[in-house]
Amino acid sequence: MYKRQGYRTYRPLGLPIHRYSEWVTSQEREAARELSRSIPLADIAAYRVDGVAVGEHALAGALRYFAKGDLDDEPHGEAVLRRYLEAALLTTYALHRLVDRFGFQIACFHHGIYVPQGLVGEVARHREVRVVNWHTAYRKQCFIFSHHDCYHHTLMSESTAVWENMKWTPELERQVMDYLESRRRGTRDWISFHEKPEEDLATIAKDLGIDFSKPCIGLLTNVVWDAQLHYPANAFPNMLRWVMETIGYFMKRPDLQLIIRVHPAEVRGTLPSRQPVVKEIRKHFPVLPENIIVIPPECPVSTYAVMEQCDSVIIYGTKTGVELSSLGVPIIVAGEAWIRNKGLTLDAHTAEQYFQLLDRLPLGKRMDEDSVRRARMYAYHFFFRRMIPLSMMEPTGGWPPYRLRLSGLDDLMPGRDAGLDVICRGILEGRDFIYRAELENPSSLPA
Repeated sequence: MYKRQGYRTYRPLGLPIHRYSEWVTSQEREAARELSRSIPLADIAAYRVDGVAVGEHALAGALRYFAKGDLDDEPHGEAVLRRYLEAALLTTYALHRLVDRFGFQIACFHHGIYVPQGLVGEVARHREVRVVNWHTAYRKQCFIFSHHDCYHHTLMSESTAVWENMKWTPELERQVMDYLESRRRGTRDWISFHEKPEEDLATIAKDLGIDFSKPCIGLLTNVVWDAQLHYPANAFPNMLRWVMETIGYFMKRPDLQLIIRVHPAEVRGTLPSRQPVVKEIRKHFPVLPENIIVIPPECPVSTYAVMEQCDSVIIYGTKTGVELSSLGVPIIVAGEAWIRNKGLTLDAHTAEQYFQLLDRLPLGKRMDEDSVRRARMYAYHFFFRRMIPLSMMEPTGGWPPYRLRLSGLDDLMPGRDAGLDVICRGILEGRDFIYRAELENPSSLPA
């Protein structure tokens, strides 16, 4: 279906169209084939070519293909991973030759991870070509752009100086809190997972066996295969290891209830997971004690309603930490969540440090007023400034999630769309990809 999608998109523009096959030699083809077949399986993930992380993106691509967090019990996992490695090598060779031929100054492309996009970025950075990555954001009609690397990395390293000195007003707080309330049902986002979530606490407590009068600690998972890249700051090698070790800890803490909310995207995402967290938990712990409650991904219970009742919430890579901290819920971060490094959360960099944080539970108090205000400022920056609105992108309610709505080229001229101006200045001049929503007329923002 998508085989010639790129060709159909760019051909009407009259632009030169290059194919990978034109930019690799027969010797490189054979070298890629031989290497991908002969390299020890255990060496693939860390394999580099002149500093280019070929193996990391090959593995991330294979995990995404299988929609799993590892390939251990996948009959064709090794064969597919080796094919991804071969494709990654060919992409690397082709991109080096393209840079040699055309001397690119800027590379702007989608996503920035997996194969081939991850290797495009790796080669570009290695060759000192400025990189811009983009992806659809969460809010409808919005996109997120980042310099140098994909947003999975840059949002964690972004300087707090770009948002913490923003002039904060009651109107901005109202805007962000209204939006966060809408996220309970996803009415202002491209994707929603539960249209009518169960929010009645009495019903939730009865159905799930939770006693909200006792100390509760929330745990939010993310999809196991998504963006499986290397993050040096993570306290655990992967999310599943974190989940299992956390359960093991709470089995020794009967004074606390651990409520594990498995991400609904496991079953309702664009690529349903083939390695369900619930199944993995049952494999490691056939019987769980009464103080550990697992909410499966298909359960219509409101994540927000449950987590707001918790003393604190532990996360690995979910963005929900941005939302819950804005409600004053203390957050412990063990992985690559974007709320890390913002002066708002308890961040663990090692497993030892992580368990020391758990030993402090229950915390017995909400975040203080200044911290909550700071959290809401960051949420505003994250959802309204880093997510850049484009008025010409019309939601479809299906796939693809948007279509272009233009009456002519005049719609693309400077000054016609503030979001497009931010994007163009960022690409051409290297400016920050920050849409100053606080300076715009609120009525001009996507509903």
